[in-house]
Amino acid sequence: MAALAPVALLAIFLSSPASAALVGGPAARLTLPTGRPVARASLSMSSKGVVITGGAGGVGYAYADELMRLGHWVVICDVKDPSSAVETLRKKYEGGLGRVYGTVCDVSDADSVMALGEFSKKSLGTIHYWINNAGINGGRRPFTEVPIKAVEAVVKVNLLGVLICTQVAMKIMQQQKGVTSHIFNTVGSGVKGGGTPGYVCYGATKRGLPQMTDSLVKELTTGVPGYEMAKTPGTVNCHVLSPGMVFTDLLLNDSTPELRKFPFGVLAAQPEEVAQDLVPKILDVKGNGQKVEFLTTDRVLTKFFNRFIKGEKSKYIDDDGNVIRVPGQAYMENGVKVQY
Repeated sequence: MAALAPVALLAIFLSSPASAALVGGPAARLTLPTGRPVARASLSMSSKGVVITGGAGGVGYAYADELMRLGHWVVICDVKDPSSAVETLRKKYEGGLGRVYGTVCDVSDADSVMALGEFSKKSLGTIHYWINNAGINGGRRPFTEVPIKAVEAVVKVNLLGVLICTQVAMKIMQQQKGVTSHIFNTVGSGVKGGGTPGYVCYGATKRGLPQMTDSLVKELTTGVPGYEMAKTPGTVNCHVLSPGMVFTDLLLNDSTPELRKFPFGVLAAQPEEVAQDLVPKILDVKGNGQKVEFLTTDRVLTKFFNRFIKGEKSKYIDDDGNVIRVPGQAYMENGVKVQY
C-alpha cells in the first residue's frame, strides 16, 4: 500500500494547476531601445535569427546562451539594460558563429515593441524565431492584497505584451519572402484551468495564451470568415512554449519551505537545463500550433519515480526546504543562481 501514495500524489498533481509550468524570466516593461547602431546583418546558411523577450536573465538568458553555443544569432530585450548580459555572452562565444544584440523594451507599450521589431530586423536581417518569454507574477499573495497597479502590470506584461509582440512579429515575418518563421508564446501556472491561489492575476493571463495561439493558428491556416485570406511572401506559425518550473525569481520569490520541497524540489530545474532541452525542440519545430514543453508526461513520471519509489534526493532542495547552494557558485538571497 505504501507504493500507492506516490501514484496517488502524481494523479492529484497532474490534475492540478501546479502541473502547469511556472515560468522563469524577467519582465520587460520600459521604453526605448538602447545599444550601438547595428549594420544590417547577413546570416550564414546554418544560423537562424531569434528574438527573445525578457532575455537578460532567467530562462530567457539561458535560451540565448544555448542558441549562441549552437551558432545562432540572437536579439534579447528586457526591462533592464541588457548590456551586461550581451557582453557576457559575446565574451563567452568570442570567435564563434553566434552573435547577440540587446535592447531595452517595454513589451506592454506598442511603440517600444515596434522599435524592438525594427532593431531586430536591422540586427538579424531575418527573424526565424520569436520567443515571447517576458513575464511577471505580481508576487504570491491573496488577490485583495495585490496592489491594483500590480494587477494592471501583470495583465499588461503577460497578456497585452504577448499580443503586441505577436502582432509586430507576424507583420515582419509575413514579409520575409520564402521564409517560414515561428512565434512561441510562453505559458505557465493556470494554463490548464483550475485555481492558482496566490497567483490569481498570473494564472488568468496564462490561461488566455493557448486560446490566443489557437485563434492565430486558425487564422493563419484557414483565414477569417468573411475576409479574403491574404497571401504573404513569408509563412508564420504560432506555438505554445512551456518551460516548466524553473529556479528563477518568478518561482522562488515568496516561496515557502513546503513549496520548495514539493513540487519545486521534485519537478523544478535550472534555467540551463531547460534551455538545453527546449532549444533543439524550438529549432526543430514543424507545422503550426505545436506545444513545446520541458515537463513532458514522461519526464514528470520519471521524476516522481526517482523521488518517491527510488528515494532519490533533490539536487536543488534539501530536506528542510532550503535551496542547496553549490560551493563556488554565487546565489541571490532568494536562492536563484547568479548567471553572470
